[in-house]
Amino acid sequence: MANPFWKSTDFTVANGLRLIGYLVAVLVLNRVLKVVTMRLVKLATSHTRVAQMREKQTRTLALVLYWFGTGIIVTAALLTALTEFGVNVVPVATLAGVASVALGFGAQHLVWDLISGFFIIFEDQFFVGDIIRVGDWTGRVEHLSLRRTVLRDAQGGLITISNGEIRQVANLSRDWSQVWVDVVVSSDAAVDAALALLEKISGEFRNDAAWSAALVDGPRVLGVESLSLAGTTLRVQVRTAPSRQDDVARELRRRIKSQFESMNISLAGVQRVELVGAIRGQTAEPAGAPPEKE
Repeated sequence: MANPFWKSTDFTVANGLRLIGYLVAVLVLNRVLKVVTMRLVKLATSHTRVAQMREKQTRTLALVLYWFGTGIIVTAALLTALTEFGVNVVPVATLAGVASVALGFGAQHLVWDLISGFFIIFEDQFFVGDIIRVGDWTGRVEHLSLRRTVLRDAQGGLITISNGEIRQVANLSRDWSQVWVDVVVSSDAAVDAALALLEKISGEFRNDAAWSAALVDGPRVLGVESLSLAGTTLRVQVRTAPSRQDDVARELRRRIKSQFESMNISLAGVQRVELVGAIRGQTAEPAGAPPEKE
């Protein structure tokens, strides 16, 4: 019975020369692949902090492409070289394909994580240092690989998320950030005077050299946002450099508080209401009334 994996053949000088040619082709293609991937990293190289983060992501992507391409080249060369020794590569390739399918089915979650991580890096959705929101989690990206993303939340906890679980992601630190500052003045305060004072504070803030670098647009006084018994809500909008919105909002609130106090414009406060009387369903007795006799 013929062996399906082996065909009788005589190894000749021609076979040896072809094997040498295969080896040379592998080395040349591997060298070309390395040059191309290193070129990608070089194009992303810069001295700024953000560019250095992007360079790290590009280097990771280039490494993946390099090893993936090397695996394809070596596998193709090995299968081709086996024919020179009389090995029938069709059954071998079939078995390898079946094994790959079985391995991929058993590790489908891992494969999905790797594919998702590849596209996260390739599409530059976020990188290390960005503040992102994934589902119920919000934090700074501490680590990013093909398999997982690690966030540091506001409480300092490390959150590990498999890349395959990331369906929607909000990048909160890309290009610019935005914040609204609401100022609630008392109902009897003069609204026009309060708006004029907010315009003055916003103009001084924009012209402050210590904060101008953190501002992208504004602060802009949008006007009256809402009316209620507690007071009148005035809204200020400001766009800032990435991740600077909290710092800008705190400083803007401090200036508003200080200026409003100096101009005697009262801000609405929390009112404490104390109910004195009988509990519902009961009748209050006059103070000092004698108890009923049984």
